[in-house]
Amino acid sequence: MPVLARLLLRQILLLVVVALAVFLLMKASPVDPVDAYLGPAIAHASPEQKAQIAAAWGLDRPAKEQFLAWAGHVLTGDLGFSTTYNAPVAQVMADRIGASLALTGLAWLLSGIMGFGLGLVAAAVQGSWLDRGIRIYCYVLASTPTFWLAMLMLMLFSVRLGWTPVCCAGPVGVPQDEVDFLARLHHLVLPLAALTLFGVAQIALHTRVKLIEVLQSDYVLLARAQGAGRVDIVLRHGIRNAALPALTALMAASGEIFGGSILAEQVFAWPGLGRATVEAGMKGDVPLLLAIAMLSAVIVSSANMIADRLSRRIDPRMGVA
Repeated sequence: MPVLARLLLRQILLLVVVALAVFLLMKASPVDPVDAYLGPAIAHASPEQKAQIAAAWGLDRPAKEQFLAWAGHVLTGDLGFSTTYNAPVAQVMADRIGASLALTGLAWLLSGIMGFGLGLVAAAVQGSWLDRGIRIYCYVLASTPTFWLAMLMLMLFSVRLGWTPVCCAGPVGVPQDEVDFLARLHHLVLPLAALTLFGVAQIALHTRVKLIEVLQSDYVLLARAQGAGRVDIVLRHGIRNAALPALTALMAASGEIFGGSILAEQVFAWPGLGRATVEAGMKGDVPLLLAIAMLSAVIVSSANMIADRLSRRIDPRMGVA
């Protein structure tokens, strides 16, 4: 089977498994989508009215039929209707994906750059106070929940110091199309900082370990014997060899960054897909949750495949690309 066909089949099987797992978990959830949709109005809704809503949404059918019906609509390009936002799922995702990409994409990129740089510095000065400080910093970050870090930063920089806005992607009450670039950037700074710090630790520690191995190799010893300095060795030999594990860790961290963004967006009331995921889960919005889960699965699996291909380019010993 050609490589491209095999990769495509793997992606399709992955999406089917993810969709089925999310669907079954939602069906096992105690959340009643009709009750969540009605909210306070449930006190005035009769059992007949609730049954009519469930029938209109297809919730009165067996779970197997519901899943097959949803899959059939997806194959035709219809992602379904979101009961949380009272709009088509495709429209909800289109309205929110830009905000999520701005936050998670920049956090993913900045965490990779910062983590790689810290790992290089820590390995270059191995055993020094700076190396110990970077390691402690990474261990603390790795063990800190995203939402707790976000709440601490919100209390310090927004509530106490007043340097950053408390929430949202723009001033409250101002339409998004009227918010200028500087205002958007001002609201982005704190959520971006929280999510970037969350992703730094793993990449920094991977880079440090790999570079230490490089610095202890025979060809580095030969370079030192020829008079090469530590900085020159790191620049000439270390960066290329340390780039592979850092790149692999960065690609693998895409899932963690997206997972962290769900909590970060909730804390900062950021209008992205992460916050929509929480709201969809709390209100039993199966079509929206399935669409977001499949999108995240595509992103994470694609990132891992790209890392595999790039690693083969960087290190030919891993096989032919």
